[in-house]
Amino acid sequence: MAATTTHAPSLSFLLSHPHSAAPQLRLRPSPHHRLRCATDAAAAPAAPAKHRRAADENIREEAARHRAPSNDFSAWYEPFPPGPDGDPHERYSLDEIVYRSSSGGLLDVRHDMDALARFPGSYWRDLFDSRVGRTTWPYGSGVWSKKEFVLPGIDPDHIVSLFEGNSNLFWAERLGRDHLGGMKDLWVKHCGISHTGSFKDLGMTVLVSQVNRLRRAPLSRPIAGVGCASTGDTSAALSAYCAAAGIPAIVFLPANRISLEQLIQPIANGATVLSLDTDFDGCMRLIREVTAELPIYLANSLNSLRLEGQKTAAIEILQQFDWEVPDWIIVPGGNLGNIYAFYKGFEMCRVLGLVDRLPRLVCAQAANANPLYRYYKSGWTQFQPQVAEPTFASAIQIGDPVSVDRAVVALKATNGIVAEATEEELMNAMSLADRTGMFACPHTGVALAALFKLREDRTIGPNDRTVVVSTAHGLKFSQSKIDYHDKKIEDMACKYANPPVSVKADFGAVMDVLKKRLKGKL
Repeated sequence: MAATTTHAPSLSFLLSHPHSAAPQLRLRPSPHHRLRCATDAAAAPAAPAKHRRAADENIREEAARHRAPSNDFSAWYEPFPPGPDGDPHERYSLDEIVYRSSSGGLLDVRHDMDALARFPGSYWRDLFDSRVGRTTWPYGSGVWSKKEFVLPGIDPDHIVSLFEGNSNLFWAERLGRDHLGGMKDLWVKHCGISHTGSFKDLGMTVLVSQVNRLRRAPLSRPIAGVGCASTGDTSAALSAYCAAAGIPAIVFLPANRISLEQLIQPIANGATVLSLDTDFDGCMRLIREVTAELPIYLANSLNSLRLEGQKTAAIEILQQFDWEVPDWIIVPGGNLGNIYAFYKGFEMCRVLGLVDRLPRLVCAQAANANPLYRYYKSGWTQFQPQVAEPTFASAIQIGDPVSVDRAVVALKATNGIVAEATEEELMNAMSLADRTGMFACPHTGVALAALFKLREDRTIGPNDRTVVVSTAHGLKFSQSKIDYHDKKIEDMACKYANPPVSVKADFGAVMDVLKKRLKGKL
């Protein structure tokens, strides 16, 4: 693409050209301005009422009517990582159905950073902030509010969104203060508070939107459906977004290895569910063979489109801290695409001037499925896949992760760390967090257990701003919590178990129990 000189539009230009080709910007008033406005509200004349859209027009149609001319931002696939022996000109359109480079390696979505850099970081910060909490299509989504950084060329009419993202950043005040040596700045990014209960929604909206574009005119690709192998959460997200778009979904699940709550989601959304007598890695091998023979689009994280959506969680964290960079981000790791996605989001913001540094990343693995941890402890000398053992953190029970090379790049670039947690450590960490007001999933327990260890050895300080990424909702793993609190887990003390107390329906019996429980507090 030929370079042209473009300057960030002035305020007067934006106000006089509300639908210009440049991305739309809403300026945020300062706190002093908001206070002054509130004080003078009684004296100010009533503002003219804003007209609602026509009764027979939905938000997608309204957006099309107000659509600005297309911009010159673009993205494409390139080999990952760019190899010294590879073709430096190898690239593919996002409209091509391709999952591997010519050498058999991974692909990555690359953006025209020169075009994006024509606008200063302050412009992008204000633009993204202006879209938060809106219902304007498609910017009400936490993913598509950063559309220029995700899939800049897609027509908004092709986007399949359930207004995902914009998830809670929870201040873990009591956990940090009482159980982690007085940490004052501990936060949990609740990515599981999303449409299907996991962070996978962030990536699936991007992938299914692109499939929707490919299937529709003028491209009209003969894609019969979208398929994935899954440990539970990917299948739930794929099924929901395909159902919303009217696209058939096919999911391969390892039999008896996911929770009932995860299993029922794709069934309820109408997907074709195949329960296979193998583990996730076996499901992954089969889905790759099937998609090579049938016109089924592959939705696993081998497909780098999903990472474009998942990286917006990193940008969202920066927004929620008013564009201040935290010191640490702790991410549970299984197939390892998410740790790279977080790095990619932070790095894109750094390169384009939205922030000036990167946080340090920690990838936390279950000890029963820890190939990256072993690789890290070997000094990155040799990666050895493994047969993953059962873990309560079933979504990361993966012994041969697809994105191991991506994870290594992310960790090396951020001076990152890989940690592990045993089954007892992760369940205790999850349960202790619940005692402070959370309802964490076992995968979040892995990340929290890693945090406990890093605080104990003083790698993470008491004043370090630290974000633990919670990847799924605790309700999807209720059976593991039931077993823990019933103390039914073999060889586990269940230190923080809190079983219900069976009491006769008698006032005296009830009083006896309560006095015992509240001893010293009455």
